Amino acid sequence: MLLKHLLNLYELLDSPAASGETVKAFLEDIDPACNVETYALSSEKGETDMVRIRIPGAHGKSTGGDAPTIGLLGRLGGLGARPERIGFVSDGDGALVALACAAKLIDMHAKGDVLAGDVFISTHVCPHAPTMPHKPVPFMGSPVATAAVNKEEVTEELDAILVVDTTKGNRIANYRGFAISPTVKQGVILRVSEDLLDLVEIATGRKPQVFALSMADITPYGNGLYHLNSVLQPATATDAPVVGVAITTETAVPGCATGATHLSDLDEAGTFMIEAAKAFGEGSCSFFDAEEFELFGKRYGSMAALQTMGALPAEDEMA
Repeated sequence: MLLKHLLNLYELLDSPAASGETVKAFLEDIDPACNVETYALSSEKGETDMVRIRIPGAHGKSTGGDAPTIGLLGRLGGLGARPERIGFVSDGDGALVALACAAKLIDMHAKGDVLAGDVFISTHVCPHAPTMPHKPVPFMGSPVATAAVNKEEVTEELDAILVVDTTKGNRIANYRGFAISPTVKQGVILRVSEDLLDLVEIATGRKPQVFALSMADITPYGNGLYHLNSVLQPATATDAPVVGVAITTETAVPGCATGATHLSDLDEAGTFMIEAAKAFGEGSCSFFDAEEFELFGKRYGSMAALQTMGALPAEDEMA
Protein backbone atom coordinates (compact mmCIF):
# COMPACT_ATOMS: atom_id res chain seq x y z
CA MET A 1 0.00 0.00 0.00
CA LEU A 2 1.05 3.56 -0.75
CA LEU A 3 -1.20 5.30 1.74
CA LYS A 4 1.56 6.36 4.13
CA HIS A 5 3.60 7.89 1.32
CA LEU A 6 0.52 9.54 -0.19
CA LEU A 7 -0.37 11.17 3.12
CA ASN A 8 3.16 12.43 3.72
CA LEU A 9 3.59 13.70 0.18
CA TYR A 10 0.18 15.36 0.16
CA GLU A 11 1.19 17.41 3.21
CA LEU A 12 4.48 18.28 1.50
CA LEU A 13 2.94 19.26 -1.84
CA ASP A 14 -0.08 21.11 -0.43
CA SER A 15 1.98 24.24 0.11
CA PRO A 16 2.88 27.38 -1.82
CA ALA A 17 6.51 26.51 -0.95
CA ALA A 18 6.40 23.06 -2.59
CA SER A 19 9.39 22.54 -4.86
CA GLY A 20 11.59 19.96 -6.50
CA GLU A 21 14.12 20.40 -3.71
CA THR A 22 11.58 19.64 -0.97
CA VAL A 23 10.57 16.47 -2.84
CA LYS A 24 14.21 15.48 -3.33
CA ALA A 25 14.87 15.91 0.40
CA PHE A 26 11.78 13.83 1.24
CA LEU A 27 12.93 10.94 -0.96
CA GLU A 28 16.51 11.14 0.31
CA ASP A 29 15.20 10.81 3.87
CA ILE A 30 13.91 7.37 2.83
CA ASP A 31 17.24 6.38 1.30
CA PRO A 32 20.12 8.87 1.10
CA ALA A 33 21.62 6.84 -1.77
CA CYS A 34 18.59 7.14 -4.05
CA ASN A 35 19.06 8.67 -7.50
CA VAL A 36 16.92 11.83 -7.57
CA GLU A 37 17.53 14.94 -9.65
CA THR A 38 15.56 18.16 -9.85
CA TYR A 39 15.97 21.28 -11.95
CA ALA A 40 13.85 24.17 -13.18
CA LEU A 41 12.05 24.45 -16.50
CA SER A 42 10.87 27.92 -17.44
CA SER A 43 9.09 29.87 -20.15
CA GLU A 44 7.56 33.30 -20.50
CA LYS A 45 4.54 31.91 -18.56
CA GLY A 46 6.50 30.91 -15.46
CA GLU A 47 8.57 28.11 -13.99
CA THR A 48 8.21 24.56 -12.68
CA ASP A 49 10.60 22.05 -11.14
CA MET A 50 11.22 18.77 -12.94
CA VAL A 51 11.81 15.76 -10.67
CA ARG A 52 13.35 12.59 -12.11
CA ILE A 53 14.06 9.41 -10.16
CA ARG A 54 15.88 6.30 -11.34
CA ILE A 55 15.61 3.06 -9.38
CA PRO A 56 18.03 0.36 -10.59
CA GLY A 57 16.79 -3.18 -11.07
CA ALA A 58 18.63 -6.37 -10.20
CA HIS A 59 18.93 -7.14 -13.93
CA GLY A 60 18.32 -3.65 -15.28
CA LYS A 61 20.15 -1.98 -18.13
CA SER A 62 21.76 0.48 -15.71
CA THR A 63 23.71 -2.39 -14.14
CA GLY A 64 24.56 -4.18 -17.37
CA GLY A 65 21.50 -6.43 -17.49
CA ASP A 66 18.87 -6.88 -20.15
CA ALA A 67 15.62 -6.51 -18.21
CA PRO A 68 13.32 -3.88 -19.77
CA THR A 69 12.87 -0.42 -18.30
CA ILE A 70 9.47 1.05 -17.47
CA GLY A 71 8.62 4.72 -17.07
CA LEU A 72 6.02 5.91 -14.55
CA LEU A 73 5.12 9.49 -15.43
CA GLY A 74 2.94 11.85 -13.43
CA ARG A 75 1.26 14.22 -15.88
CA LEU A 76 -0.30 17.52 -14.80
CA GLY A 77 -0.45 21.21 -15.27
CA GLY A 78 0.23 22.12 -11.65
CA LEU A 79 -0.24 21.25 -7.99
CA GLY A 80 -1.91 24.57 -7.24
CA ALA A 81 -3.54 27.50 -9.00
CA ARG A 82 -2.39 30.17 -6.57
CA PRO A 83 -3.35 32.94 -6.08
CA GLU A 84 -6.64 32.16 -7.88
CA ARG A 85 -7.23 29.04 -5.74
CA ILE A 86 -5.77 28.17 -2.32
CA GLY A 87 -4.74 24.58 -1.76
CA PHE A 88 -3.86 21.37 -3.64
CA VAL A 89 -5.87 21.08 -6.85
CA SER A 90 -7.42 18.01 -8.45
CA ASP A 91 -4.93 18.24 -11.31
CA GLY A 92 -2.08 17.51 -8.88
CA ASP A 93 -3.13 13.89 -8.38
CA GLY A 94 -0.89 12.64 -11.19
CA ALA A 95 2.23 14.07 -9.57
CA LEU A 96 1.16 12.80 -6.15
CA VAL A 97 0.70 9.23 -7.40
CA ALA A 98 3.97 9.19 -9.34
CA LEU A 99 5.97 10.50 -6.39
CA ALA A 100 4.27 8.06 -4.00
CA CYS A 101 5.29 5.24 -6.34
CA ALA A 102 8.85 6.57 -6.22
CA ALA A 103 8.82 6.70 -2.43
CA LYS A 104 7.49 3.15 -2.16
CA LEU A 105 9.97 1.73 -4.68
CA ILE A 106 12.89 3.54 -3.04
CA ASP A 107 11.83 2.14 0.34
CA MET A 108 11.50 -1.37 -1.13
CA HIS A 109 14.93 -1.12 -2.79
CA ALA A 110 16.57 0.03 0.44
CA LYS A 111 15.06 -2.95 2.27
CA GLY A 112 16.30 -5.41 -0.34
CA ASP A 113 13.13 -5.87 -2.43
CA VAL A 114 14.72 -5.05 -5.77
CA LEU A 115 12.71 -5.22 -8.98
CA ALA A 116 14.15 -7.03 -11.98
CA GLY A 117 14.16 -4.03 -14.32
CA ASP A 118 15.04 -0.38 -13.92
CA VAL A 119 12.21 2.04 -13.14
CA PHE A 120 12.24 5.68 -14.24
CA ILE A 121 9.77 8.01 -12.51
CA SER A 122 9.21 11.63 -13.39
CA THR A 123 6.82 14.51 -12.86
CA HIS A 124 7.03 18.22 -12.18
CA VAL A 125 6.24 20.36 -9.15
CA CYS A 126 4.43 23.66 -9.65
CA PRO A 127 2.29 25.17 -6.85
CA HIS A 128 1.53 28.31 -8.91
CA ALA A 129 0.11 27.13 -12.27
CA PRO A 130 -2.35 29.03 -14.49
CA THR A 131 -5.84 27.86 -15.48
CA MET A 132 -7.34 27.77 -18.97
CA PRO A 133 -10.85 27.51 -20.48
CA HIS A 134 -12.06 24.02 -21.43
CA LYS A 135 -15.43 22.28 -21.70
CA PRO A 136 -17.16 20.85 -19.72
CA VAL A 137 -14.94 22.27 -16.93
CA PRO A 138 -11.78 24.43 -16.84
CA PHE A 139 -8.36 22.82 -17.30
CA MET A 140 -5.28 23.55 -15.31
CA GLY A 141 -2.64 25.09 -17.50
CA SER A 142 1.11 24.80 -17.08
CA PRO A 143 3.93 27.33 -17.04
CA VAL A 144 5.78 25.22 -19.63
CA ALA A 145 4.61 23.52 -22.83
CA THR A 146 3.71 19.84 -22.90
CA ALA A 147 6.39 19.23 -25.54
CA ALA A 148 9.04 20.67 -23.19
CA VAL A 149 7.96 18.27 -20.42
CA ASN A 150 7.99 15.37 -22.88
CA LYS A 151 11.62 16.11 -23.73
CA GLU A 152 12.55 15.69 -20.06
CA GLU A 153 10.35 12.69 -19.23
CA VAL A 154 10.20 10.58 -22.38
CA THR A 155 13.73 9.21 -22.66
CA GLU A 156 15.10 6.61 -25.06
CA GLU A 157 15.83 4.19 -22.21
CA LEU A 158 12.10 3.50 -21.70
CA ASP A 159 10.67 0.28 -23.13
CA ALA A 160 7.12 1.01 -21.93
CA ILE A 161 5.38 3.91 -20.22
CA LEU A 162 2.48 4.29 -17.80
CA VAL A 163 1.17 7.86 -17.52
CA VAL A 164 -1.01 8.77 -14.54
CA ASP A 165 -3.14 11.87 -14.91
CA THR A 166 -6.24 13.36 -13.31
CA THR A 167 -9.06 12.72 -15.81
CA LYS A 168 -12.11 14.07 -14.03
CA GLY A 169 -13.20 16.99 -16.19
CA ASN A 170 -15.10 15.07 -18.85
CA ARG A 171 -18.27 13.10 -19.67
CA ILE A 172 -16.45 9.99 -20.92
CA ALA A 173 -14.92 8.34 -17.85
CA ASN A 174 -17.56 8.77 -15.15
CA TYR A 175 -16.84 6.40 -12.27
CA ARG A 176 -14.84 6.73 -9.05
CA GLY A 177 -11.38 5.22 -9.05
CA PHE A 178 -9.10 4.84 -12.03
CA ALA A 179 -9.21 3.50 -15.57
CA ILE A 180 -6.58 2.49 -18.09
CA SER A 181 -6.43 3.26 -21.79
CA PRO A 182 -5.82 1.02 -24.76
CA THR A 183 -2.13 0.79 -25.59
CA VAL A 184 -0.89 3.51 -27.94
CA LYS A 185 2.23 2.95 -30.03
CA GLN A 186 3.55 5.11 -32.87
CA GLY A 187 0.15 6.59 -33.64
CA VAL A 188 -1.76 3.30 -33.44
CA ILE A 189 -4.46 2.72 -30.83
CA LEU A 190 -4.05 -0.98 -30.08
CA ARG A 191 -6.28 -3.28 -28.07
CA VAL A 192 -6.15 -3.12 -24.29
CA SER A 193 -3.39 -5.22 -22.70
CA GLU A 194 -4.82 -8.36 -21.12
CA ASP A 195 -1.88 -8.48 -18.71
CA LEU A 196 -2.59 -4.96 -17.48
CA LEU A 197 -6.30 -5.77 -17.09
CA ASP A 198 -5.32 -8.70 -14.85
CA LEU A 199 -3.19 -6.41 -12.68
CA VAL A 200 -5.99 -3.84 -12.37
CA GLU A 201 -8.28 -6.58 -11.06
CA ILE A 202 -5.66 -7.65 -8.52
CA ALA A 203 -4.97 -4.09 -7.33
CA THR A 204 -8.63 -3.14 -6.97
CA GLY A 205 -10.55 -6.37 -6.43
CA ARG A 206 -13.02 -5.10 -9.04
CA LYS A 207 -13.60 -5.41 -12.76
CA PRO A 208 -11.25 -3.08 -14.64
CA GLN A 209 -12.40 0.17 -16.20
CA VAL A 210 -11.12 1.26 -19.62
CA PHE A 211 -11.56 4.78 -20.96
CA ALA A 212 -12.27 5.64 -24.58
CA LEU A 213 -9.81 7.40 -26.88
CA SER A 214 -10.32 9.30 -30.11
CA MET A 215 -7.53 9.64 -32.65
CA ALA A 216 -7.26 13.33 -31.74
CA ASP A 217 -6.45 12.39 -28.14
CA ILE A 218 -3.13 10.84 -29.21
CA THR A 219 -2.02 13.82 -31.31
CA PRO A 220 0.14 16.65 -29.92
CA TYR A 221 -1.37 19.56 -28.04
CA GLY A 222 -1.54 22.79 -29.98
CA ASN A 223 -2.97 21.40 -33.23
CA GLY A 224 -6.41 22.91 -32.67
CA LEU A 225 -8.12 19.56 -32.01
CA TYR A 226 -10.08 18.66 -28.89
CA HIS A 227 -8.19 16.48 -26.40
CA LEU A 228 -9.71 14.56 -23.49
CA ASN A 229 -6.65 15.69 -21.52
CA SER A 230 -2.87 15.26 -21.59
CA VAL A 231 -2.72 11.65 -20.39
CA LEU A 232 -1.54 10.31 -23.78
CA GLN A 233 0.75 13.21 -24.70
CA PRO A 234 3.92 11.17 -23.96
CA ALA A 235 2.83 8.82 -26.79
CA THR A 236 3.60 11.65 -29.24
CA ALA A 237 7.28 11.60 -28.27
CA THR A 238 8.28 7.92 -28.23
CA ASP A 239 8.18 4.66 -30.17
CA ALA A 240 7.57 2.76 -26.90
CA PRO A 241 4.07 1.56 -26.00
CA VAL A 242 2.18 3.99 -23.75
CA VAL A 243 -0.84 3.35 -21.51
CA GLY A 244 -2.74 6.05 -19.67
CA VAL A 245 -3.82 5.63 -16.05
CA ALA A 246 -6.72 8.02 -15.54
CA ILE A 247 -7.84 9.10 -12.06
CA THR A 248 -11.61 9.39 -12.48
CA THR A 249 -14.80 10.55 -10.77
CA GLU A 250 -18.54 10.06 -11.32
CA THR A 251 -19.09 13.79 -11.90
CA ALA A 252 -17.10 16.28 -13.96
CA VAL A 253 -14.64 17.93 -11.57
CA PRO A 254 -12.51 20.91 -12.69
CA GLY A 255 -8.78 20.36 -12.68
CA CYS A 256 -8.43 23.60 -10.71
CA ALA A 257 -10.86 22.44 -7.98
CA THR A 258 -9.48 22.05 -4.46
CA GLY A 259 -10.69 19.47 -1.96
CA ALA A 260 -11.11 16.92 -4.78
CA THR A 261 -8.29 14.46 -4.00
CA HIS A 262 -9.44 10.98 -2.93
CA LEU A 263 -6.45 9.15 -1.48
CA SER A 264 -8.07 5.71 -1.65
CA ASP A 265 -8.38 6.04 -5.44
CA LEU A 266 -4.77 7.20 -5.72
CA ASP A 267 -3.63 4.29 -3.55
CA GLU A 268 -5.24 1.77 -5.92
CA ALA A 269 -3.86 3.48 -9.03
CA GLY A 270 -0.35 3.67 -7.63
CA THR A 271 -0.47 0.07 -6.40
CA PHE A 272 -1.45 -1.04 -9.90
CA MET A 273 1.47 0.91 -11.38
CA ILE A 274 3.97 -0.68 -9.00
CA GLU A 275 2.64 -4.16 -9.74
CA ALA A 276 2.91 -3.41 -13.46
CA ALA A 277 6.52 -2.28 -12.96
CA LYS A 278 7.34 -5.52 -11.16
CA ALA A 279 5.75 -7.70 -13.83
CA PHE A 280 7.13 -5.75 -16.79
CA GLY A 281 10.70 -5.99 -15.56
CA GLU A 282 10.29 -9.72 -15.03
CA GLY A 283 8.98 -10.17 -18.56
CA SER A 284 5.56 -11.36 -17.42
CA CYS A 285 3.57 -8.31 -18.55
CA SER A 286 3.20 -7.25 -22.16
CA PHE A 287 1.76 -3.89 -23.19
CA PHE A 288 0.98 -5.05 -26.75
CA ASP A 289 1.15 -7.95 -29.18
CA ALA A 290 4.24 -7.37 -31.34
CA GLU A 291 3.02 -9.63 -34.17
CA GLU A 292 -0.32 -7.85 -34.30
CA PHE A 293 1.37 -4.44 -34.39
CA GLU A 294 3.63 -5.60 -37.22
CA LEU A 295 0.66 -6.94 -39.21
CA PHE A 296 -1.19 -3.64 -38.70
CA GLY A 297 1.77 -1.80 -40.22
CA LYS A 298 1.98 -4.15 -43.19
CA ARG A 299 -1.71 -3.76 -43.97
CA TYR A 300 -2.24 -0.06 -43.29
CA GLY A 301 1.18 1.55 -43.17
CA SER A 302 2.69 3.83 -40.56
CA MET A 303 0.48 6.00 -38.36
CA ALA A 304 3.44 7.99 -37.05
CA ALA A 305 2.05 11.15 -38.64
CA LEU A 306 -0.38 11.26 -35.71
CA GLN A 307 2.63 11.90 -33.45
CA THR A 308 3.31 15.15 -35.32
CA MET A 309 1.51 18.46 -35.74
CA GLY A 310 0.24 17.32 -39.12
CA ALA A 311 0.23 18.97 -42.52
CA LEU A 312 -1.21 22.38 -41.57
CA PRO A 313 1.05 25.08 -40.07
CA ALA A 314 1.34 24.51 -36.33
CA GLU A 315 -0.41 26.93 -34.04
CA ASP A 316 1.23 28.10 -30.86
CA GLU A 317 1.44 25.05 -28.62
CA MET A 318 -0.88 24.92 -25.67
CA ALA A 319 0.77 24.61 -22.27
